[in-house]
Amino acid sequence: MDDLIFHAWGDVRRTLVIGVLAYAALVALLRVSGKRTLSKMNAFDFVVTVALGSTLATILLDSSVSLVEGTVALTLLIALQFVVTWSSVRWAWLKRAVTGEPTLVLHRGRLLTQTMRRVRITEEEIHAAIRQAGGGAVAGIDAVVLETDGTISVIATDQAGDGAALQRMRARLAE
Repeated sequence: MDDLIFHAWGDVRRTLVIGVLAYAALVALLRVSGKRTLSKMNAFDFVVTVALGSTLATILLDSSVSLVEGTVALTLLIALQFVVTWSSVRWAWLKRAVTGEPTLVLHRGRLLTQTMRRVRITEEEIHAAIRQAGGGAVAGIDAVVLETDGTISVIATDQAGDGAALQRMRARLAE
């Protein structure tokens, strides 16, 4: 039972030392790799962020993983994320494969029920997003978009402007 609460001072010391060093290594790697590494632009970015956190936890708590091995693992994740995002900017097919595309779920006050079923979003979730955006009537909404990161964007009719931000989704809707 005592092992569950306290094992040994050496383990605590290791966690403190490795924790500080692994944290410093991660911060340095993130600074070198740029802001995009921890962005939440899409599901892929989210997975990388979770993987970095999981790797850091493993470095801290698993004494069979050395600081060097852990730092190599963090570097590998960040390097792979850099390569994928760098390539995604250059090849549209890869960007679509990795990040997906935003999906129009309401268009000019009309719910797109087939699309909603396909992306597994309910009418209640759309209404909640409209309320959170300060809207009260579906009729006053030009578009509701399920973004690639899972957030829902609401564009009121009076904010739609020329609609350029929705142009590609509207073109897919017309197909």
